[in-house]
Amino acid sequence: MRQSTSSLRTSLYIALRYLFSKKSTNVINVISAISVVGVMVATMALVVVLSVFNGFSDLVATFFTSFDPQLKIVPAVGKTCAADNPKLVEIKSLDEVAVATECVEEQALALYGDQQSMVYIKGVDDSFTKLTHINDICYGDGNFALQAADLEYGTPGLRLAQTLHMPARYQGFLYIYAPNRVGQLDLMNPLEGFVVDSLISPGVVFCVQQARYDKNYIITSLRFARMLFQCDGEITSLELKLKPDLYIPDVKKKIQGICGKDFKVLDRYEQQSETFNIMKVEKLIAYIFLTFILVVACFNIIGSLSMLIIDKRADAQTLRALGARESLIKNVFLFEGWAISILGAVLGVVFGLLLCLLQQQYGIVTLGDADGSFIVDAYPVSVHYIDVLGVFVTVVIIGFISSLVTLRIRKHG
Repeated sequence: MRQSTSSLRTSLYIALRYLFSKKSTNVINVISAISVVGVMVATMALVVVLSVFNGFSDLVATFFTSFDPQLKIVPAVGKTCAADNPKLVEIKSLDEVAVATECVEEQALALYGDQQSMVYIKGVDDSFTKLTHINDICYGDGNFALQAADLEYGTPGLRLAQTLHMPARYQGFLYIYAPNRVGQLDLMNPLEGFVVDSLISPGVVFCVQQARYDKNYIITSLRFARMLFQCDGEITSLELKLKPDLYIPDVKKKIQGICGKDFKVLDRYEQQSETFNIMKVEKLIAYIFLTFILVVACFNIIGSLSMLIIDKRADAQTLRALGARESLIKNVFLFEGWAISILGAVLGVVFGLLLCLLQQQYGIVTLGDADGSFIVDAYPVSVHYIDVLGVFVTVVIIGFISSLVTLRIRKHG
């Protein structure tokens, strides 16, 4: 065991001497330097690109906090459930829950003047203003409201208001058509197959800066939504705001235990699973393509090691004459290739993190002209150290494989 450890130390010592010493032929030094630089640039690109994807993901997540609840409970089967379901009643009474809002959300047809659009009607109760920061994202000369006596208000998203040619304080009625849940459609009189009701303006529109909401949603009272969709005493979801300083995954696990198989408990990322899954796929594809570039860069290691083996043939013969085993000589060149990849990986990670820090502080790379057409002026960057570790391990593994391939080629060559 001691002999094996001593042999590895000797191989590593010689490999490091070869890496930093001057070779008999300058071109070998140049190729070694190119190998290190190639690995460094590819590693740096991986760190920076993955951090930019993380930055966009974190940026998108911040847009949902003004509208989406921390936790959302939906039926596991079907669209609606009884509002007085014992499990939901128990959840509302939990010490961890600060606000619980009953919601009815369904698709309908909105008609204003001669303009129409398919929309989502989101009916909520009066606690909705405490559940979200809706007042912070409303614009107009009025105030966000759901109802006043028998009057039902409807607050549309900004882009939906533009589509329907509606001002923030629209005049007259906004008519909503929803399919009748009872009976069959009479083709001779198709209007009888719809429930029709109307909304008036509270004088504001909301803007989440997400097309999914701004272009499709109208917020109104729970009472209106239940009448429109004929689901009295039912809800499509229970939305929760938790008390401060709680660890959301633990609370989610506790609530899911109460719900059992009857309900699903969704956090903000799961509520927007389509958006974040797309971003994860894009990040994975970017990682795969940049890894291919890294593989190409590691071909330089093969060339560098091949020329070093030729250059150091005399040294290898001397080591054999001194009693060195073939495994020691093989490990010298194996460690040499590994050292090149590790050096390139370390430099790439350091420079990649430095570029990310500069981008975070100064926004060096911008998204376009500073004319207010973008939500942020510069590319957002968020360093996730698990990604950095993954990049480093990827580089080291590819470098190690490149070294093994080189030794096999030389052995059979």
